[in-house]
Amino acid sequence: MVEIPPPLSQRQLIWRRFRRHRLALASLAFLIPLCISTLFVEFIAPFPVDKSNSVYVYAPPQMLNLSTIDSAGNFHLGFYVNDYRSTVDTKAMRRTFEIDPSKRIPVGFFVRGESYQMLGFIKSDIHLFGPLDATQPLHLLGADRLGRDVLSRVIYGARISLSIGLMGVGASLVIGIILGGLSGYYGGWLDSFIQRTIDFTRSLPTIPLWLGLAAALPLSWSPIQVYFVISLILSLVGWTALARVVRGRFLAIRHEDYVTAAHAMGSRTWRIMLVHMLPSMYSHIIAAVTLAIPNMILAETALSFLGLGLRPPVVSWGVLLQDAQSLRVISTSPWMLTPAIAIVFTVLALNFIGDGLRDAADPYR
Repeated sequence: MVEIPPPLSQRQLIWRRFRRHRLALASLAFLIPLCISTLFVEFIAPFPVDKSNSVYVYAPPQMLNLSTIDSAGNFHLGFYVNDYRSTVDTKAMRRTFEIDPSKRIPVGFFVRGESYQMLGFIKSDIHLFGPLDATQPLHLLGADRLGRDVLSRVIYGARISLSIGLMGVGASLVIGIILGGLSGYYGGWLDSFIQRTIDFTRSLPTIPLWLGLAAALPLSWSPIQVYFVISLILSLVGWTALARVVRGRFLAIRHEDYVTAAHAMGSRTWRIMLVHMLPSMYSHIIAAVTLAIPNMILAETALSFLGLGLRPPVVSWGVLLQDAQSLRVISTSPWMLTPAIAIVFTVLALNFIGDGLRDAADPYR
C-alpha cells in the first residue's frame, strides 16, 4: 500500500515554491549576511569611518594578493597589498599615486587597530581584517578627498541606508494597513474620506514635496533627529499604494462566511480585522513590503545626494555619493562611485526577493 505523505502547510508550500526562484534564493543569501553585518560594522570595517590621512588623498584602490613566499624566501601563506609610490604633479598641483610592486603590506584577519565601541557598549580594537601594521595604508576601494578609506565608509553607510529603508517601510506598513483596513471594512463616508486623502497624497509632486519638508528641518538638529524625520517623510509618502491594496482585499472578503461567523460569535471589530481578515493577505503584504524597501533606499539616496536629506557627519550611501557630484572627481577617481554599485546590488536583490515572494504567494498555482 502506497503511503500518502502528510499534507504541507501553506508556509511550507510557499517556501517550496520560493526555492525554485534561483535569483530570489541567491539574493536572500546575499541580503541576510548584509543586514546582519550592519550590526557589527565597527568590527568589520578595517578603519573608523572618520579616520583621515592627508597623505593618501584620492589614493587609488589596492589589489589584495595571496602570497606563498615571504620577503625572506620562506614559505608563508598570507594576504598582502602593494604600497603606494606618490609623486607631486607641479602642473596640475596635485599628488598622483602609483602602485609600488617592490613594497608589500601584509594583511591579516582579526588584527588590532583603532579602538571602537560596538553596539554602544562593547569596547574592542579587534577588526575583522586590516594591515598588520596599523600605520600602513589599506584602501581596497581607494580613498576619498580627505584620505578616508572608501570601503570602510561604504560598510558604515550600509547601516543607515538599510535601516532607513526598513524604518520607512515599517511606518508605511502600519499606516497603510490601518487606514486601508478601516476604509475597506467600514466603507461609506470613511472610505470616501480616506480614498480622497490618498488621491491628494499621490497627486503631490514628489521632489517639491521633499524640497519643502527637507527645507523645514532646522539646521541645529542633531543627525539622529534628522535621521528619524527623513524616515518619517519617506513613510508619509509611501503608504498610499499598500492602503489601496488592503482596502480592495477587505472589500472582497468582508462578507465571507468566516467573517460573518466571527460577527455572530460576538468578536470585536479589531479582532475580526487583525485575526480573521488580515492573515488572508500576509503573503501579498510581505511581497509588497519587500518591493517597497528598494524605493525607500533610492529615495533616501536621492535626498542625500541632492543635499536635502542626511548630511555629514552621518554616513549613508547617498551622503557618500555627494563626493561624486563633480565630473573632475569621477574622471580622475571613479572609485568614488562605489556606493552606487552597493545600491544597485542591494536594490536588485530586494527586487528579486520581492518577485520570488510574489510568485510563491499562491503555492497552488
